[in-house]
Formats: sequence, C-alpha cells, structure tokens
Amino acid sequence: MILAFTGHRLQKMGGFDIPNRTYNYVCAEIERLLKELQPEKTISGMAIGVDQIGAEICIKRNIPFIAAVPFEGQELIWPIETQKQYHKILQKAAEIVIVSPGGYSARKMQIRNEWMIDHADAVLSVWNGLPGGTANATKYAQKQGKLIYSIDPGKAE
Repeated sequence: MILAFTGHRLQKMGGFDIPNRTYNYVCAEIERLLKELQPEKTISGMAIGVDQIGAEICIKRNIPFIAAVPFEGQELIWPIETQKQYHKILQKAAEIVIVSPGGYSARKMQIRNEWMIDHADAVLSVWNGLPGGTANATKYAQKQGKLIYSIDPGKAE
C-alpha cells in the first residue's frame, strides 16, 4: 500500500510553539496508523505541518517516502531553520518528484495534492473539517474512490 499524507499547516494544529497538545495528538495518531497500516511507501507534499511530520515519522519508522514537491524553491520564503529542516528531510526521501516546473503559483499546491492522491492507494487526512487546501485534497481523494484515514486535530482539545 502507498499512503499519501494531506493535512494542515502548524497554525491550524496548535501553532508554531511545538510540541503542544494538538501536535502531540496528531503525531501519536499518525504513528498509530502507520503501525497499523504498514504501508510499503508514503507520499509527502513536504509543506510545513502534517506533510513534514508524516515524513519525519516515516524516517523514524524506516518507511520509504516520496517527497512530492509542488515546485522548485517552495522553501525559499521560509525561515532559515525551517529550510534547513526541510533539506534534512529531503535528503532522506526515497525519491524526490518536482510536480510542476517553474516557481510559485497557488494552483501548484492543488496540482501536487492531486498528483499525490493519483499515485497513492489510500490517503491519511489530518483535517478539521473546514474549507481550504486539505479539504480540497480530501474531497479529490473521495472523488477518486481512495480509502481515507482521518485524524481530526480538534479532538486533541
């Protein structure tokens, strides 16, 4: 099974002061599902938040992952420490796929999400039920008939 991650950025998961209760809950749930599902590979969109958390847990559990980067240089506007962490994670990817050529475009995030879902058997969605990129990805996965494993970060409160 190939499992794709989709989920919120840190600001929708208890904020940037980590660890926090929501962050800890989401990490524990991702760990639990990975242990239960035992995917042969995962796909991470490499955004700050659930994407990178999922990739880091895969590194820890020796699960190969594909880094599905939406466009070259996605990290260039991030703080330096965050960029360093991103590159450390990328170095441990089994494969890096630059989904769209060229620089930033908001649409490239959804293109990346669709690519990940199209190349996965199932999706792990960390979603609070509100509109946004995670909602769009989860709805796309539903339309594609993908099996979806859901984690509601609001249950940590």
